[in-house]
Amino acid sequence: MESAVTRLNKFLSEAGYCSRRAADKLIEEGRVTVNGKHPEMGTKVSSTDEVSVDGKVVSIKKKSRVYIAFNKPVGVVCTTDTRVEKNNIIDFINYPSRIFPIGRLDKDSEGLILLTDDGDIVNKILRSSNNHEKEYIVRVDKPISQTFVKRMSEGVPILDTMTKPCRVQKLSRDSFKIVLTQGLNRQIRRMCSYLDYEVESLKRVRIMNINLMSDVGEYRNLTKEELNTLNKALKSSKKTW
Repeated sequence: MESAVTRLNKFLSEAGYCSRRAADKLIEEGRVTVNGKHPEMGTKVSSTDEVSVDGKVVSIKKKSRVYIAFNKPVGVVCTTDTRVEKNNIIDFINYPSRIFPIGRLDKDSEGLILLTDDGDIVNKILRSSNNHEKEYIVRVDKPISQTFVKRMSEGVPILDTMTKPCRVQKLSRDSFKIVLTQGLNRQIRRMCSYLDYEVESLKRVRIMNINLMSDVGEYRNLTKEELNTLNKALKSSKKTW
């Protein structure tokens, strides 16, 4: 009987090495080999194939999954490529096993980011059409007007698209709360800039049902209740592939 086959990017994801998207990048960069040869995109592998990344064999092992919530400081970069960035999130946390961030939080921002070795959950959370909420507290460089709140909540044109309607609440003279269901590159900063405001500080305080509850630079394991609620919310979610 032939061994079951799976796409190479899915294999790396299920092995807890990285997300499928990151796996595709590794394949494109020529850092992945299958039985000693560089594979094409979309290659399928079985349990009898030897998959390596940067010369190190990757295998799927049955183990308990890791799910942590990290309060990222300003200056830390959300990348798993430790060769490129010195202030990368992986070296900063120095977790004892391989994990990777779910999505990104730009270098100049702080707050909640989830990390895991479960590639499947990464794909479900990242897909913007699943409308998963992310909440931020933002401080800008001048007083916030009602016009600003209205236009931000209705959507503004950035990156050749119109941002989705979102919830915006003024908190003080120069700060507001915003809840997004999409994750365009530097979205809040670009939205504010379009309306002639400059972001002075940006903190993510919630992803879906997970709230920021640790000090800056610290991480915690998700509770059993948080994981159960998260998995229920993700049950009907589509994957990115």
